Amino acid sequence: MAIKNEQKLKGVDVIRDNFEALHYICSSEIATAVFLAYHLEKPILIEGPPGVGKTELAKTTAMLLDLPCIRLQCYEGLDESKAIYEWKYGKQLLYTQVLKETLGEILEGAQGLTESVKKLHEFGDIFFSEEFLEPRPLLKALKQDESCVLLIDEVDKSDHEFESLLLEMLSDYQLSIPEIGTIEAIPDKKPIVFLTSNNTREISDALKRRCLHLYIPFPDADLECRIVEARVPEISERLNQQLVNFIQELREMDLKKVPAISETIDWARTLILLHSESLDPNLVRQTLNVILKFQEDVETVQAELQGLTNRALKAS
Repeated sequence: MAIKNEQKLKGVDVIRDNFEALHYICSSEIATAVFLAYHLEKPILIEGPPGVGKTELAKTTAMLLDLPCIRLQCYEGLDESKAIYEWKYGKQLLYTQVLKETLGEILEGAQGLTESVKKLHEFGDIFFSEEFLEPRPLLKALKQDESCVLLIDEVDKSDHEFESLLLEMLSDYQLSIPEIGTIEAIPDKKPIVFLTSNNTREISDALKRRCLHLYIPFPDADLECRIVEARVPEISERLNQQLVNFIQELREMDLKKVPAISETIDWARTLILLHSESLDPNLVRQTLNVILKFQEDVETVQAELQGLTNRALKAS
């Protein structure tokens, strides 16, 4: 890893303070995982419910270290042509046309079929050289001159076959391309790798063995208040406490999708935009669509809205 960044990541408390300066409020467990990933040169597999700051952690690390963040968004059917590399077929086709037009010059002086094939073979190898290679996120991360943060986002949405493609990269920071050979990361410039998972399926043991593990749960009320204050500094302490109390209550209910931190922040900004100073049932009813994404959840909460609001106000 780059020496110039070591001061920014020299200790767990330093990382927490630096993240907080960038408005990412994190626990000691999160800061410790980043510290270990950097100094042990190990990828981090971050699991947890959607919207708790997994992707944001990678982006904030890149911002802190002033490195590019290369993101690979995973999905079902993702393969090496979209994740690692593909050939520039248009350029190869153009090169083939040029080769045809100059075939006489290329074969000039060749004696017999064997020599002709040998000369053509010399040109054929050029078709599968780095000049004709189009790097995708994984290969691009290895070829960075000054390191980078590689974010492999929502790896649980990809297939098991794609996980197998990742194993070489995660263990040795290298990729094998049959036509070219093995491409390795520059020593001391290895990418800092974050993988995220929303736990929609089990991740293979082989992938987990190659990574540090970090689980980010929903925050407690105190931590969530600090997060909202960092992201929405204009909010009053009273309103902040009230809306966080309300969100914490919702997470105890049997909802199809409970609000994540991202929804809490969006709701805080909404209430500020509406010039709200305190929660009341009518205000909450009008803005439930900001924090709840399913109509059945909205109806469930509306049935208990008065009690939820009263408890949120009382707790503040």
